[in-house]
Amino acid sequence: MQYTSKYQSLIGEILLSADEIGITGLWFTDQKYYALYLDQENEEKETLLLKKAKEWLNIYFEGKEPNFKLPLHFIGSDFQKEVWQILTTIPYGRVITYGEIANILAKRKGISHMSAQAVGGAVGHNQISIIVPCHRVVGSNGSLTGYAGGIKRKKYLLELERVNMDHLFVPTKGTAI
Repeated sequence: MQYTSKYQSLIGEILLSADEIGITGLWFTDQKYYALYLDQENEEKETLLLKKAKEWLNIYFEGKEPNFKLPLHFIGSDFQKEVWQILTTIPYGRVITYGEIANILAKRKGISHMSAQAVGGAVGHNQISIIVPCHRVVGSNGSLTGYAGGIKRKKYLLELERVNMDHLFVPTKGTAI
């Protein structure tokens, strides 16, 4: 059984979900792939874990790195889970490219090449936004692409973490990327 609870952030309402294993979802209510892997039968209930997740988010939205980890329960394909696990290792305030994640996966698998596009698909389907920091993944040219919650939110989160935005390309309306 998954349990849900809402959290109001400065950049939109968030739906959190968890089960007895860990956090299963964190979505902005208007984002792409909203609640994709949320059980049809779920219960709105403020569990201890969901309270802990809100505490984590309070610290995070104060512009600080939370000093504790939350238990996570990834629901997806084995490939997605492998990519999402790598996302959890990206340090606060830093970014990595889709290609760099593809290279990490290729080395782990003992193969010469892994598709950055496949990595992008898995990153885009991350169900535990912010806590599993897919917003810290950028294009090979430093472009802010591929955030299901929207580019404005991605930019906000990176600025909150004080990422040096000078070398990152932020697309504007009408910019082709």
